[in-house]
Amino acid sequence: MSGAFTPMHGPTRVDPEDRRQLDESPVRLRAVLALFSGHRLRMGAVAAIIVVASLVSLAQPFLLREVIDQALPHHNTALLVKLVAGMILIAVVSGVLGVWQTWLAAVTGEHVTHELRTRVFAHLQRQSIAFYKKTRGGEIQSRLLQDVAGLQAVITTTATSIASNLTATVATAVAMIALNWRLSLISLVVLPPASLLTRQVALVRREVMERRQRTLADLHTQVDDALSINGALLAKTLGSEAQTLEQFTRTSSTLIDLDVRAQLAGRWRMAVMSIIFAAIPALLYLTAGFPGLWGDISIGTLIAFASLQTSIFRPIQGLLNTGAQWVSSMALLSRIFGYLDLPVEVAEPVHPVPVDPREVKGLVRLDHVSYRFADGTQDALRDIDLTIEPGHWLAVVGETGSGKSTLASLLVRLADPTRGTVSIDGVDLRRITSRDRSRIVGMVTQETYLAHASIEENLRRAAPGASRADLLRVLEIAQLDALIAALPQGLQTTVGARGHRFSGGERQRLAIARTLLVNPPVLILDEATSALDTETERELQTALNRLMVGRTTLTIAHRLSTIRDADEIVVLDHGRIVERGRHSELLAAGGRYAQMAR
Repeated sequence: MSGAFTPMHGPTRVDPEDRRQLDESPVRLRAVLALFSGHRLRMGAVAAIIVVASLVSLAQPFLLREVIDQALPHHNTALLVKLVAGMILIAVVSGVLGVWQTWLAAVTGEHVTHELRTRVFAHLQRQSIAFYKKTRGGEIQSRLLQDVAGLQAVITTTATSIASNLTATVATAVAMIALNWRLSLISLVVLPPASLLTRQVALVRREVMERRQRTLADLHTQVDDALSINGALLAKTLGSEAQTLEQFTRTSSTLIDLDVRAQLAGRWRMAVMSIIFAAIPALLYLTAGFPGLWGDISIGTLIAFASLQTSIFRPIQGLLNTGAQWVSSMALLSRIFGYLDLPVEVAEPVHPVPVDPREVKGLVRLDHVSYRFADGTQDALRDIDLTIEPGHWLAVVGETGSGKSTLASLLVRLADPTRGTVSIDGVDLRRITSRDRSRIVGMVTQETYLAHASIEENLRRAAPGASRADLLRVLEIAQLDALIAALPQGLQTTVGARGHRFSGGERQRLAIARTLLVNPPVLILDEATSALDTETERELQTALNRLMVGRTTLTIAHRLSTIRDADEIVVLDHGRIVERGRHSELLAAGGRYAQMAR
């Protein structure tokens, strides 16, 4: 009775990258156990089911021996019916236990990964903008989605397979010895080399599959680069479609070769193993022919033992892979915990000051503020001392890299000052919750981001409860009412990927409308009109001037023509205030501002 032999797949050796990851960021056992703290009952039930299922299934060979040795030779139909009923019952019980175990493991795995995924997502949301500037978006997605999904597979598959393989190996070995300890000696000789040979096959296949996965990843990258809206636009403007197609074709051809090699990998070794496993029952039958050497062996015992001999191979092979599987799963956890262990540079206040946005007057104060980037050697802002009275308009100008946008980012608390304080109405921004702050300070930047959704959905991200009249009002202020009215779907028009359905100026005006919907008492415009043509900018600036009445406004300006009427203009140079005053005063002074104006 040879049985069917299926080679084992999956990781069978420690990936050097996994080992390197664990060396750099070891995983604390306490942190791993904490993931399952709310699921101990389910995990205990899974372990109990595995043990019971293994023990129940081992009764099958003993029943088979009785059928062959007792019921059939003696035509004992009553006994035969009982034995057959027992076999069917064992199959039913094993099946039910298997489904129950799979369900419990899947539910546990899904809950653990859901909780972990949510924790990582929430923690990353609390990170400062500096984190996103130095981290690739693809890496964040990979850890949050692929690594967590891989961990789910570890919980539902690897962990349970280790437990079931260990239980099955021990129980099967005990059953084999109970059937005939002499025949068990053959297993000690044959199974170890057969298991190692299977391991070598898996190693060969893994090497090929790793190369295939890398090539497939390259193929995905090429598709994303070439067929995304930005990639397609670049290819068409550069005329590089033929070059891109040639690269894609070459990578696809490599994938064909690797697929074929993956199918053929280890075939000769597998053929040798097939011979070995076909020879095992033959050796058992041969030993049965020498009763003087091995003792008297019944046919039922022989067949039952051959069945166990075949079934013990798979759990042994599974246990051989345990080490690599463990390192692989710990490497996944190391990468995930690497994000969870990141310090929150801009944390929510422990004891926030309650602030009603409707009561905020808009007094903005920067008290001797300095700021240095984490990887910087000098301050991006140095000793900035500014006060913007409620309802006043302050404009900040300077050359590129002078610190203008950094100053604006401190007012919306994208970062905290290294020294000094930023306050609104005398309350330090670090003591105001992010929710209250977002309703107090509105900001429009020169880089506009719109989600791939309708115009209305993009606007409502700022104010979910806004009425349709509110939406139309801010669109009118932003000079977009006529454009939206002319669209067949109106507010339900999809803006497209990153808003590419509209021009750069239209996208920027949508972002302005979105901020105005909040109606914040403090408004920050970080070169908000930089993408507009002169005529549109003049129209929008007129509307903004009306809107800024009674509202504290900080404008980061590139075009000096847009800030001529500001209450005060501040000139920054290398993070310092070098000039301040009104437009006419600064021109008369003949300093840096006058040079910029010329």
